[in-house]
Amino acid sequence: MNQRMVIAAGGALFCLLAILNSGGYRYGIGDQAFYVPAVVQHLNPALFPRDRALLHVQDQFMTFDKVTAAVVKTSGISLPVLSFLLYLLSLALLFGAAVAIGRTLYRSWWTVALLAALLTLRHRITQTGANSLEAYFQPRMLAFALGLWAVAAYLRGRGALALALVAAAFVMHPTTAVWFGVWVATALAVSDRSWRRPLAGLAVIAAVVCVWMVAFGPLRGHLVTMDPRWASVLAGKDYIFPFDWTFTFWAVNLGYLALIVTIYFFRDRARVATPRELGLVAGACALVCMFLVSSALMRAWLALALQLQTSRVFWMLDLFASIYLAWLVDPSARFARSGQDSTHTQKILVAAVIAIAAARGIYVARAEHRGSPIVAVQLPATDWTDAMSWISRTPPSSHVLADPGHAWKYGTSVRVAGERDVYLEEVKDVALALYSRDVAMRVLGRIQDAAGFDSITPERALALAHQYDLDYLVIDHDMNLPLAYRNAQFRIYALSPVSPPALSKQ
Repeated sequence: MNQRMVIAAGGALFCLLAILNSGGYRYGIGDQAFYVPAVVQHLNPALFPRDRALLHVQDQFMTFDKVTAAVVKTSGISLPVLSFLLYLLSLALLFGAAVAIGRTLYRSWWTVALLAALLTLRHRITQTGANSLEAYFQPRMLAFALGLWAVAAYLRGRGALALALVAAAFVMHPTTAVWFGVWVATALAVSDRSWRRPLAGLAVIAAVVCVWMVAFGPLRGHLVTMDPRWASVLAGKDYIFPFDWTFTFWAVNLGYLALIVTIYFFRDRARVATPRELGLVAGACALVCMFLVSSALMRAWLALALQLQTSRVFWMLDLFASIYLAWLVDPSARFARSGQDSTHTQKILVAAVIAIAAARGIYVARAEHRGSPIVAVQLPATDWTDAMSWISRTPPSSHVLADPGHAWKYGTSVRVAGERDVYLEEVKDVALALYSRDVAMRVLGRIQDAAGFDSITPERALALAHQYDLDYLVIDHDMNLPLAYRNAQFRIYALSPVSPPALSKQ
């Protein structure tokens, strides 16, 4: 086989192992509880009349939702299919960027293969709320892949392309792109004198834009202190508050930089470090310094500092550390064996990592997701999806009461599967509370009012309906309320006189 065919085969294997290690691909799960409604609201402006304000606290910073909605409208492709294609694109770009960086920093193709194999091992970035891979399409994964391509372009001396790729990543996920922007811009400033004046100009423009955003734009009102009541809503999101980190968390995350600097020292002593690597190391130091400064602001409970979630810069350092760790077995490393012995050792390591990734992926797919397909492009055919299908045929203004934990209990949220406003979806609504005190108070009030939902009575359901203008109750047991629809597991009850009853399904 020629080189292109080998790379293509490697890319296919990379995607397969990454999907398996993520537990398979699923549409509508995880953070898609926000991203899917954010897109759908642009496809049908009549949807989410009550929850639009909730969604707006995050989607006001995004372009992704509008671009995706435009693609769906113009191409006719469905959102589930487009999401899967973007997911595959993210993996393909991640693999391609790893290969491009590896070919720049390593001497052997086997070291490149080792890096790619390591990247298939999904893991959580310590105390950041982010994973190295996801089981669904998450825009930050596409932004991360584009950012990694920016690093590859920088290493090859293509600074303008690197910045353009960061700008493209910004469309997908602004904060992920900003961290790559700091990394790449610092690297350029350190390694290339000709870029210092243009970067200074860009920094001035960026500063002006930031001042406008905080004073008059979408970040207006975010330079406030997060009070205890607001913070209490986010108590379960411990990754937001790095000042609560234990010694172990600090040691792991700061250990990335220590490892990077140490291996760079060895590469430099071995005279294999490229002229631009020092810039990347300096950029990594800049990211850590930025985090430490923001950490002090977080200790002061500054809302904007907490909302930026700067701890996610350690995702970039985790990747950089992986790149350097793979080099330790490259023939260019002084302590690696030379000649045929080195190649033999690399082949064994690549085979071992691939075997581990495959075994782990098969275990995750079979044990943790037993009975589920490896790839589910559409929502699964379950009683919950069936109930949500009925809900989706009600008027767009319908307001649904369901178990606050329905998204994680049944697989998808009402907003995704039913495309209707929902009283509360505790996982995603709590996450959105980070961006607005008003939203936090809304979520807190609803959590308190819906406490003990499992034992809710008809009288209490009707009281909630009167208080929050609810139309339907979706629940998994019989109640003395007007039945609108039922299937084997769920009942849908009308909570308002205008809710149109339908024939029950036995």
